[in-house]
Amino acid sequence: MAAAIESGPLRVVLFEDSVLLREGLIRLFDEAGYVTAGAWGDAHGVVERVRAAAADVAILDVRLPPAFRDEGIRAALALRDALPDVGILVLSQYVEGVYARELLAGGEGGVGYLLKDRVTSLDEFTDAVRRVRERGTVLDPLVVQGLLSSRPDPLSTLTPRERDVLTLMAEGRSNASIAERLFIGVGAVEKNISAIFSKLGLEESGTEHRRVLAVLAFLQH
Repeated sequence: MAAAIESGPLRVVLFEDSVLLREGLIRLFDEAGYVTAGAWGDAHGVVERVRAAAADVAILDVRLPPAFRDEGIRAALALRDALPDVGILVLSQYVEGVYARELLAGGEGGVGYLLKDRVTSLDEFTDAVRRVRERGTVLDPLVVQGLLSSRPDPLSTLTPRERDVLTLMAEGRSNASIAERLFIGVGAVEKNISAIFSKLGLEESGTEHRRVLAVLAFLQH
């Protein structure tokens, strides 16, 4: 069971090699009332740094020095294993489907994967950080598409509408938000969700958060 979320300012650490982006995020978090407990341009000693900073959420780029290949995402996986109560938000220019799948494999939540070029609202970004801290799952739609497109037969049974609903579910949206996005009623959303779980052989659980995690867990196999 995840540890209870303590009160007090949310503590964030950054692993981002771009000085401009790093400093911009620090100012953004300050305005949002968050505490930036550490900011580095590489992922060296990530577990020790995050532990020492008593961070709630770690934000990492995928490609960091020295080789700019997969240092950041590998650091995120190491962090997930060593400090599972710390939320992880990957912020990158690239969709690394294999690594994203591995990062989500546990299904416990507290994970996000957003694309830098597609972050259009600062308020939504700071909200994404909060949702990750609260054990939510925050995924860019393009990341979701990558995960969905790699699944063969089971997903082929879904109708176009069910695919739309599943994509929005995997983004962590509520039933009301899905209904608003698709211009349908909440009851229609619930019927589509029921059909999705039936076709994918998944047991529907009592909360939206658990339903999202069930879908993501399915995508790992």
